Amino acid sequence: MIPFDYERATDVDGAVATVTADPDARFLAGGTNLVDHMKLGVAQPGRLVDVSALPLGDVDELPDGGLRIGATVRNSDLAAHELVRSRYPMLSRALLSGASGQLRNLATTAGNLLQRTRCVYFQDMTTPCNKRAPGTGCSALGGYARYSAILGASEHCVAVHPSDMAVAMTALDAVVVVRSVDGNRRIPLAEFYRLPGDSPDRDTELTHGELVTAVELPPPVAASRSAYRKVRDRASFAFALVSVAAELTIENDRISSARIALGGVAHRPWRAERAEEMLNGSAPTEQTFAAAADAELSAVSPLPGNEFKVTLTRRVLSATLRSLTEEAR
Repeated sequence: MIPFDYERATDVDGAVATVTADPDARFLAGGTNLVDHMKLGVAQPGRLVDVSALPLGDVDELPDGGLRIGATVRNSDLAAHELVRSRYPMLSRALLSGASGQLRNLATTAGNLLQRTRCVYFQDMTTPCNKRAPGTGCSALGGYARYSAILGASEHCVAVHPSDMAVAMTALDAVVVVRSVDGNRRIPLAEFYRLPGDSPDRDTELTHGELVTAVELPPPVAASRSAYRKVRDRASFAFALVSVAAELTIENDRISSARIALGGVAHRPWRAERAEEMLNGSAPTEQTFAAAADAELSAVSPLPGNEFKVTLTRRVLSATLRSLTEEAR
């Protein structure tokens, strides 16, 4: 491992100022992703600013009934929190489907949002990768593409975002609270992540030195039903081939509200806006679910080796929606 400087932050503004002033500095919390990348040589920070001791580890109820989740709340604690389990069960299930118990005990809310792709070429320093080294090429194009994107990719990158938690939070209309030297700003999670375009090395809209301090969830939708379903190669400690976070509200035999996000299929958690539009106001039938899935996948672009994801996404989305309809009866 390449040598680096380490310091433990004692206040938020000091941590932000330190990292902002040093282009080689990075924030460190649980380290479950960053430290792995340092060992591989993918990340080579000259300074680590440890923010794990900052007062960002609480889960608080907001006046409107929503929830404010501190950046350093551990994934296991968030999944087990009474308000998360009762009001946002989809989020709890998504958290529990990620990684392993040991990692969830260490991983943080902000770190989970900011984890980088698990594309095999991104993590292999011997292969070209535009995300790791812009301009070198994308080895997944014409290579091993089983886990690659089928939506929103570009000729420069076909990697997918690995987080389960972020998929559920995207469906829940979460907002990320960020601190910089200029103060706070709030970014809807649906706008927080970037598609690869011509700059696949940029995962988010954050600028250097900005620190995620919290994630806010709006109040739960009354009488809604939600689910998180994940399909993977093995039963645990595996990233999604396809995942679906879905929430439906059914009133008078009609879908009055639908919120859906897909995981494992794009560079960011994919908000299924076309499917939502198709579902809202419609009867909750198999035909409606199939039409919604087809609408969302109308612009799909699979690669040789991951065509199966198209059929799999269609089936998982329809099955998840069907399960929510059955619960509502």
